[in-house]
Order: sequence, then structure tokens, then C-alpha cells
Amino acid sequence: MKLDPLSLPAAKSRLMALDMVFTAQSGHPGGSLSAVDIVTLLYQEILRVDPKTPDDPDRDRFVLSKGHCTPALYPALAMKGFFPMEDLKTFRAMHSYLSGHPERGFIPGVDMTTGSLGQGISAAVGMALAGKMDGRGYRVYALLGDGELDEGQVWEAAMSAAKFGLDNLCAIVDVNGLQIDGKTEDVMPIEPLDKKFEAFGWNVVKCDGHDFDSLRAAFRTAEQTGDKPTVLLARTVKGKGVSFMENDPGWHGKAPNTEQYQVARAELEAQLAAIEKEVG
Repeated sequence: MKLDPLSLPAAKSRLMALDMVFTAQSGHPGGSLSAVDIVTLLYQEILRVDPKTPDDPDRDRFVLSKGHCTPALYPALAMKGFFPMEDLKTFRAMHSYLSGHPERGFIPGVDMTTGSLGQGISAAVGMALAGKMDGRGYRVYALLGDGELDEGQVWEAAMSAAKFGLDNLCAIVDVNGLQIDGKTEDVMPIEPLDKKFEAFGWNVVKCDGHDFDSLRAAFRTAEQTGDKPTVLLARTVKGKGVSFMENDPGWHGKAPNTEQYQVARAELEAQLAAIEKEVG
């Protein structure tokens, strides 16, 4: 079966994310690697944004509600043309504008400063409501982690979005089943997520967060849904692409050492080479 063309930029993003975290010796590789495919599709195909007019009032908005996962976001922004690729090397460095969490006003293409979990989706609700009130046609997308759903503010935002019928809002939950302290089912059971969001008045779409066709179909459904917000429950693998990081909560927020980095980079380079050979 022929690989999806977006497999190539996604594979490159995973390599860049690994390099960023290793060089900085700081960051969050696990949840960034699980979100790469989602963010890649958003910036390559879904979002109506233009780096030449980053403040266009009619642009779509994206909020990285799980703000610690900038190693997934910054490569996508760089590939889109918001800032030079070489600047990724300065991630988390002193005086660099590419801080560990996204900051509006400092990082081109970033619509909301995030990091305190739960606040990003709340801001996204406000953006979507403003769009409705102003008669704008833009859409708002927000990416959350499943561990983030422990925050009560997420559910306050969910109630507000349903009340105001924000069909221009699409939330995506990166459901990798892990958070900083272990499995989500052990730390604070959150399932069934579909029934919870349905009870809060949302349209719910389940999808595979590593399958581009599954994600495309989910986003199309969100765009075609009226009178209510949509949430995509995207099943993913934390640490996707690096064998010893996959499904290991220990890689939530730490950088690999030199030996681990070399192993991880060899794996990701092999994956990239195979994809380049396949997609030409």
C-alpha cells in the first residue's frame, strides 16, 4: 500500500523534535511524538493560515492546549514558513524566542500562549465565540492531551462551547493513554471519553491519530457538523517512532542522553529513509 505523502514531513518533524529536545537537554518528547501526525496534517492541509499575513483576521486559529509539546508544533511552523528551519536549533536556549511553551507575540504563527493545562481550550472557546459574534468565517482548532482532561477547566470550556453552539470549534484529544505519572486509567480514569463529551453536547468523532486518511475524514466531519462543537478522539502512541520511548510514561518530560539519542536518531533516520524511498 502506497504511503501517504504527509508521512514524509511527519517523519522529518519527528527527527527535528528529537534533535530539539536532545540539544536543549530539556523538553517533552513523548507527547510531542504522539502528536506529530496530527499537527503535520493541520498545517499541511487543514489550517487556512499564511506566514505572509500571520495576523489576517480571517485566518484559522490553532491553540496547542497541551503547551509543553512544542517539539511537535515548531517544526510544523518552520516547514510552513513562519520562521527559519535553522532556528529550531535554538529551542529552549537562553535568549531564543523558541521557548519551551508557545508564546503569542514572540513566536510567529502562535495564536495563544499556553502551558497551564486546561487554559488553551478555554481560550479557543473564546476565539470561536468571537468569530461567531463578529461574523467571521474562520475555524478554531485546539489540541489537548488526554491527561489534560483531568483539569476541571476543560469541562467548563466544553459546557460553554456547547451552550453557544460553536460549530466553528474543533478540539482534538491526543489519546495516548499516558500522562506524567503513568497510565491515565490509573492516575485519574477518564473513559468513556466519547460518552462524556456527548453528554456535554459535543459531536464526537473517533479516529486513528497516526493514520492520515482517518484524520482527514474526522476533520471533514467536524467541518460539516452544524450547531455544536466537535471533538476528535485520536488514538495515538506516546513516543511514537522511537522504540524505547513508545508507551513509556518515563519519557513524558525528559531528554535522552547521548547513547539514547544515537539509538533514537538511528531509528528515526531509518524510518525517514524508507519513506523517502517509497514516496519518491
